[in-house]
Amino acid sequence: MSAPKAGDPLVGWLSRERIAEIVLRPKPHRDTFDGWQHYRLTRGELVPPPLLTPRQWATLSEDRRFDYDIFRRLTNVNLPLQQTPMAAKVTRLIKRRLLGNALKQDDPTLAGVMVSGFGHYGKTATVSAVCAAFEDSWLQLHDYLNPTAVPGTADLHAPVVYVSTPVTATPKSVCQAILRFFRADMRTSATLPRLVQLVADSLRDHGVRALVLDDISRLRMHRADDQDVLDLIRAFMSLNVTLILTGVNIPGTGLLREAKWNAKQRHWVLPPLESARVHGLEVTQTEHRFELVEMDRFRYSTSEQINDFLRHLHGIEVHLRLLKAKSGMLTGGTMPEYLMRRTNGVVGLLGRLIEDGCQEAMDSGRERLDEKLLDEIVIRRDDPDLTQDEIEPQTPPTSTPRPARGRRHRNTVFDDHGPAAADAAG
Repeated sequence: MSAPKAGDPLVGWLSRERIAEIVLRPKPHRDTFDGWQHYRLTRGELVPPPLLTPRQWATLSEDRRFDYDIFRRLTNVNLPLQQTPMAAKVTRLIKRRLLGNALKQDDPTLAGVMVSGFGHYGKTATVSAVCAAFEDSWLQLHDYLNPTAVPGTADLHAPVVYVSTPVTATPKSVCQAILRFFRADMRTSATLPRLVQLVADSLRDHGVRALVLDDISRLRMHRADDQDVLDLIRAFMSLNVTLILTGVNIPGTGLLREAKWNAKQRHWVLPPLESARVHGLEVTQTEHRFELVEMDRFRYSTSEQINDFLRHLHGIEVHLRLLKAKSGMLTGGTMPEYLMRRTNGVVGLLGRLIEDGCQEAMDSGRERLDEKLLDEIVIRRDDPDLTQDEIEPQTPPTSTPRPARGRRHRNTVFDDHGPAAADAAG
């Protein structure tokens, strides 16, 4: 690597060591303690490189151009997580529920939250961000010590546990997934009551305040195992932790098949469990509640909705690093309408379109985004097989559906009932 030239605009900021540190460092999955801590401690630390003009870029040595372009790509494909109006609604609810439940003293059952929405709506990113912020504040509140630690032990302090629901979920596999978060020593021969007790002990010993179960929509209520998993999850509500479940179109999966929509309080209410005991864990007879919140997409009908979308585009625009980018690249002219039409306001699809567009802009040398360039990018929203139901969230019921009309009886007047019937009639 050649030494930086005098007047190099990147001196003191960009180094190959810094790039290697970010690009090459291991990225453990967040469904383990190490992975979650890596996410919590490194989220939002990526700072975009300085903006350079084409002339400034041309003055760099070949090695420095390579370094700068690598960091530009890194920046352009890692768009910042912005507080959209949809995410703000979810954030407020989870923050209120987490803090309120964490401060409760004698409540035997803590209310939970379900976050629903279709694919690419930003459910996991939003829930993870607000839970990580809660863990930051909770650790600071207790000077990074576990207030419920058992004397004489050195258990990990994990205020938040993030677990992905197993693809073919059973009560045992869900318990094992939670225990794997702590790398707990599990015996495959352990019985379900033993695994449940191990989970209860782990949540208590590690000071867990929130248990996030992602992809909960993998449960399908026509399977007996999945119904047992749901009962087990509801039993966890009595373990002094806040359950946060996220999934695609939760109302459509059957998870809320017994729930009723409370129009006055505007949330779903689950009735008490019929059974008083689930796999050896006592379940309280109080009413079990999950508050369901929907992650929506951007709309473009009112002036307020348009301004929200423009603010989001501006937040992306100032983050991007393209040599020929100009102010208003995403917010000026017909570009907002174009982006809305291409993505239907879905945050994840919008991000993918812009990220792929930036890659193409750098590879082609055009170094800016416009409608002609983005027309070359194919995203899932452009698939003709994508129906509106896949991108529209299900809205709560506003009226009681009309009962299905019974099947009309067949007219049997002219039926031939056989000789015996004829003799009896005569």
